[in-house]
Amino acid sequence: MNLKAGSVSADVVAVGVLASNSIAGLGATNILSLNRRLEVLADADLTRAEVLLVVEDKIDNKVFDRLREVRTVTRFESPPRCVIVTNNFQIGMLMTAIECGMTALLQLREISELELVRTVLAVGEGRAHLPPGLQGELLTQLDRMRQKMQEIKGIKLSGLSDRERAVFRLLADGHRTEEIALLLACSVGTVKNIIHSVMSRCGFNTRAQAVAAALRAGLI
Repeated sequence: MNLKAGSVSADVVAVGVLASNSIAGLGATNILSLNRRLEVLADADLTRAEVLLVVEDKIDNKVFDRLREVRTVTRFESPPRCVIVTNNFQIGMLMTAIECGMTALLQLREISELELVRTVLAVGEGRAHLPPGLQGELLTQLDRMRQKMQEIKGIKLSGLSDRERAVFRLLADGHRTEEIALLLACSVGTVKNIIHSVMSRCGFNTRAQAVAAALRAGLI
């Protein structure tokens, strides 16, 4: 992890403990403090956290807001990863939790001290620890997001003007920008602007992606 300022020993993982219940927070702090590879940070020093440990009976939007707040002020280039320990985690919050850095989820009622320490160390080393069922749900939701993005791009592509269709039809035929300009009796700048406009409007990164999507949609 690259630092914006200062440094943390490569052998020690700096951990911030977030818990609305002071007793739960103190218990987690005491457990982690017994391991010499873990440095438990005070609340005033959370900008140095490499891992955030969240201990809550229930995960809700207040917890996510707190996570976002702490991760925003990090001194690292990449915000800290999060270990969430809870009894109540709703599948519907999965993507929000991932957005807030969750890379490990543990059951509060079942967690042992050894498992907690091992998981925090693993996350500090860049590994993830999610229940198999949650991993499957994550893949499913990511696939749904991908399909939705493709549908959105297809809808936007359906609104191509005749000139835009002509440009991309010629691109699909392998013509270069200069050749397209000559064939359509317009300037090279106009052709480039048309291509850039369509790609920006539909969210494509390359011309090849835009052409392929237009072909699949039967628009050219």
